[in-house]
Amino acid sequence: MSVADAPQAASNSPHIPVLLRPILDHCAPISGVWLDGTFGAGGYTRALLDAGADRVYGVDRDPMVFEMAQSWATAYGDRLQLIEGVFSKLDEYASDLDGVVLDLGVSSMQLDQADRGFSFIKDGPLDMRM
Repeated sequence: MSVADAPQAASNSPHIPVLLRPILDHCAPISGVWLDGTFGAGGYTRALLDAGADRVYGVDRDPMVFEMAQSWATAYGDRLQLIEGVFSKLDEYASDLDGVVLDLGVSSMQLDQADRGFSFIKDGPLDMRM
């Protein structure tokens, strides 16, 4: 599949990766092994796999994101490896990479849910240990 044919992130996703199209366009043709160091809702990971990546390591510190991914991740088989981990150990999770994606910044998935402990928009317990 060409990069132009790669699907955009689903509009019902809890997080829309705003730099998805520029990354796919700039890095075309997408192939080889990639690491998505901020897996989140999987928007970059899915797009990379759909655009032709041979394998993507999806890394995130938040265990809840992997629960959300169960509904779609199996469709990619062994091309997708999900890893609960942290930035300081990214080099331990995969080597010989062809590309790395990091969507740095605050995650709307944590801010939008008061019970996660990060929201300044909604009332909820404060717990910023992530």
